[in-house]
Amino acid sequence: MAKLYFRYGAMNCGKTIHLLQTAHNYEENGLKICIIKPSVDLKGGKNIVTRIGLKRKADIVLTPKMNVREKVDLNGLACILVDEAQFLQPDQVEDLWKIAKLTDIPVICYGLRTTFKSKCFIGSKALLELADELEELVTICSCGSKAKFQGRKVNGKFVTDGAEVAIDGMNDVTYEPLCGKCYLEKVMGIREV
Repeated sequence: MAKLYFRYGAMNCGKTIHLLQTAHNYEENGLKICIIKPSVDLKGGKNIVTRIGLKRKADIVLTPKMNVREKVDLNGLACILVDEAQFLQPDQVEDLWKIAKLTDIPVICYGLRTTFKSKCFIGSKALLELADELEELVTICSCGSKAKFQGRKVNGKFVTDGAEVAIDGMNDVTYEPLCGKCYLEKVMGIREV
């Protein structure tokens, strides 16, 4: 029986690069894949893009109201890959889980676990509940420690307020991967207990 995988990590840990590498491995062996991207991710338009400039067109750009099972052609499919999976709706995550279980097609989702406010995205929460396997992809904070959080910067300054979704590189928004200590100090302004 196939599995639903959730590969998550802080900003800049290589989630999309890992997805592209996995896609290449399947296709190099002559296997058909489907790459899905939520429409909420405006970066790259219909393409999934990496920070180092790699890009590839998504097969499906999924709006929040779309039913995954109605959009994906399962005929001859070997794997489904989902970028920016934190933006999925819980029912879409459930659809992907059902596809893995009922069709024996593995589904590999890549995304952030938490928002810039260190709260779980709704899509990530559903993936943490349903995924058969969880894998944390690791990057480092500027201090050298393992980064588990991302701080949002607007015009180069950390912010603690704003909409849950603001796409990196748009409207002067950037993100920085941070360890817990640096998140508390740089974002929250907490230096002592």
